[in-house]
Amino acid sequence: MIKLLLLFNTLIFCFPLVTYASFYVGFKEINLDDEGGRPLNIAVWYPAEHVGKTIVLEENAVFYGQEVIANSKPLLSGNKYPLIVFSHGYGGSWRNLSWLAYELTSQGYIVAAPNHPGTTFLNRDLKQATQLWQRPRDLSRTIDAISLDQDLASYIDMNKIAAVGHSLGGWTVIALAGGRFNTAQFKQDCMTHSKLKACQVVTELGLDNPELNMSMIDPRIKAIITLDAGLVRGFTAESLQKIDIPSLVIGAGIDVGDMAVELESGYLQQFLTKPLSTYVVIPNAMHFSFIQECKPGAVALLNKESEGDGIICQDGGTRERAEIHRELSYLIIGFLATTMMSIIN
Repeated sequence: MIKLLLLFNTLIFCFPLVTYASFYVGFKEINLDDEGGRPLNIAVWYPAEHVGKTIVLEENAVFYGQEVIANSKPLLSGNKYPLIVFSHGYGGSWRNLSWLAYELTSQGYIVAAPNHPGTTFLNRDLKQATQLWQRPRDLSRTIDAISLDQDLASYIDMNKIAAVGHSLGGWTVIALAGGRFNTAQFKQDCMTHSKLKACQVVTELGLDNPELNMSMIDPRIKAIITLDAGLVRGFTAESLQKIDIPSLVIGAGIDVGDMAVELESGYLQQFLTKPLSTYVVIPNAMHFSFIQECKPGAVALLNKESEGDGIICQDGGTRERAEIHRELSYLIIGFLATTMMSIIN
């Protein structure tokens, strides 16, 4: 609780910056070649000049979108922009955290998010899905691509890179920070906690493959944020204790039935180094409260298409998703502002 109060004090101190800094948001996509049978589609949001065609990104009958300027020239400022890479959850896409990408970009960050082959909404290829160790590498390849992009490279501070992941994306960024998965430990843990979602996808994600035991660390990552992370009980306590960069672990207060926060995000909190890690549980948030805001009637529409799918637009208690998102933005922007300001180039 003391650490949380200190975090809020820091946010209050930084509040004029968070409140008044506002950039137009540019957007582009990068498609990497088929490297090893794994092409990447990468979405990029960046502070932009107010020149170019304005579009509403990824709005549909279910989700609200955000207004961005397509392929606009990046905005030249006095300082280079920190880079944030995003990792989506199982069966999701970069679109799921587009709302957060927009918020961070408007505060002066460049955000890049790949679709992870095999574990996206439009690509559920089993061979790629069972190569889970490729997910952290996708983010490393994304950083490489951004650092070489002729439009963006000169605008990025490559000493200030953070990673954000939701659900399976939380697992991805923990691995990127140095967490070491142990398949034998995971198998043993599932004998006790068999109801966890992670223990129900062993075959479809290849969670018994010994290649998952290797290091996937990328030392360029200077901070991580996990949003209701899953699959994390396979990380060894020793490797979590050795992660030496700041982390913000955020969990959903209401369990959807197979991702109890005390067993997943709480597991990370138990072992991550306390002076560097902050743990927050969002009351009334459910697992999908972290993705895009849904339109009225979306639950009924989704359930009509496939019974049960409406859960992705449901939140707990009386709080609306927009309110939950405001709290998340407040926490994440404050954490990143504090972390990035502490890095000396």
